[in-house]
Amino acid sequence: MTRLSTAVRGLATAVAALLAATTASATAQAKPEPRAPRDFVALNSVDPTILQEIRYFTPHNFVGEPIDGYRQPLCILTRPAAEALHAAQRKLLRQGYSLKVYDCYRPQRAVDHFVRWAEDLDDQRMKAEFYPNVDKTRLFADGYIAEKSGHSRGSTVDLTLVELPTKPARPYHPGQPLTPCFAPEDERFPDTSVDMGTGYDCFDTLSHTLDPRVQGEQRANRLLLKSTLEDLGFVNLAEEWWHYTFKPETHPDTYFDFPVSRRSLTGHN
Repeated sequence: MTRLSTAVRGLATAVAALLAATTASATAQAKPEPRAPRDFVALNSVDPTILQEIRYFTPHNFVGEPIDGYRQPLCILTRPAAEALHAAQRKLLRQGYSLKVYDCYRPQRAVDHFVRWAEDLDDQRMKAEFYPNVDKTRLFADGYIAEKSGHSRGSTVDLTLVELPTKPARPYHPGQPLTPCFAPEDERFPDTSVDMGTGYDCFDTLSHTLDPRVQGEQRANRLLLKSTLEDLGFVNLAEEWWHYTFKPETHPDTYFDFPVSRRSLTGHN
């Protein structure tokens, strides 16, 4: 074989490899995103009065940046969970309160983002607010971070109570001074909710729903949320006053990964 033939064959091989890589890349890019099952709904289509402050769409969370998979600030849940929240809201409105959700369905890619962050021990930009008394090396062992979340099954919600009429929320600005999530209410970040003793996603034992150190109005607020939701089929996670799962779960063994967006629900509701 001549040198020219060898060169031509080498060039042809390189071109073929490039075309194959381009085709594979185009195929990967064209791969459709997963969609939600038909029994998932946007909460505001079931009850538009429930307030939504989807923290993981924003940088105001324990990671300090918007979380993977949150394309829109939207609460998505299985329909039975959403309808149970609607029933809870009707009861609370008569008492002068509204529910406010922080997080609902959470895609697996978001959970993976949490895991990567937890493994990066140098990134502690939000420690002063969300985990001031917890060493970051302990987040997995102490149960604050896990590789799977019940939120990904679609029937779990993080939420609080807001007294009506609502007040405008002060915006969070990245880089602003941080205050511990268990500081007195007038010192920690204001988010319009009633005083629950800690802020949302506070990595501290004071977040345990029935922690005996939380008394008075703070305990009464926690118990109002708890009793209202439990009467309608929700079960509280004892370590987090804001965390409730509607039982029985529609998808008890499936961890979904469709993005949080209306597009994920297109044609479903």
